[in-house]
Amino acid sequence: MPAVLNQRLSGLIAAACTPFDSTGQINTEPIPSLVDHLIGCGTQGLYVCGSTGEGISLSTDERMRVAEAYVAAAKSRVPVLIQVGHNSTAEARRLAQHAAQIGADAISATCPSYFKVTDASTLAACMADIASAADLPFYYYHIPSLTGSAIDMPEFLGVAGSSIPTLVGLKYTDTKLFEFQACLELDDRRFDVVWGCDEMLLGALATGTQAAIGSTYNIAAPLYRQIIEATEQGDLVVARKLQSCAVGMVRVMCRYPFHAALKAVLGRQGFPIGACRLPLRNLSAQQETSLFADLDAIGFFDWSNSSTMP
Repeated sequence: MPAVLNQRLSGLIAAACTPFDSTGQINTEPIPSLVDHLIGCGTQGLYVCGSTGEGISLSTDERMRVAEAYVAAAKSRVPVLIQVGHNSTAEARRLAQHAAQIGADAISATCPSYFKVTDASTLAACMADIASAADLPFYYYHIPSLTGSAIDMPEFLGVAGSSIPTLVGLKYTDTKLFEFQACLELDDRRFDVVWGCDEMLLGALATGTQAAIGSTYNIAAPLYRQIIEATEQGDLVVARKLQSCAVGMVRVMCRYPFHAALKAVLGRQGFPIGACRLPLRNLSAQQETSLFADLDAIGFFDWSNSSTMP
């Protein structure tokens, strides 16, 4: 029987960053302290080498090193999902096999994106090829804004559910709550469908999500935990106020090269992890100063790591 997670994912899953040194090479040294910090802030899982982790910009060997470092640092305290998607399904299979060998809890994959995948059957075939390389739970990573593949996800799950034995769900990074709800409810809630759009967490919670994977959980997990808690308590007034803070934060971050801004804020919070790799742009010194000033103006550094409501 294929391996399965002991239970479905829950809570906040940090889309982990990849640290680089001053020469642009992988630097795994900061990862243990960063993982300790993320777990201490209340994140309940790690999603490694995804979009936030610049996985697509790394070589296969580099991705393996980063995966190894995060699995080792987590020490089985939280589940670690390794994103193995690649334009070459052969390389994706290598990454999947490696994830199983190092003790990852699950794998996930985007679809090939240079040659666009345009129908559910082809997408299912690609994902089946990748997933079959490892006896691990498999989550398809749906992010049409980057892959260019906007296939209907309920249709994909209908096809893939019978052809990928290890398929347990999706990382759903799109803004279509109606489609997300349809995926959640498909086949009597068979699939573990995880939300992936930070600035719409409240909407996803109202729709029924139990877990979310996101970039800004690296820098503001306590805020998002409060959103979850307020929603569970039925206090939508507070939940909306908190979500508004998250929206404001994301809007500020998106005025700048987002990945570089995220890394700069982590550095300001005491976790310097270097710059980004091309083709992503980095911040100039002036942009970094401006970013911090803009975040200060909305009170971000007062409430981002606080357990008290903004």
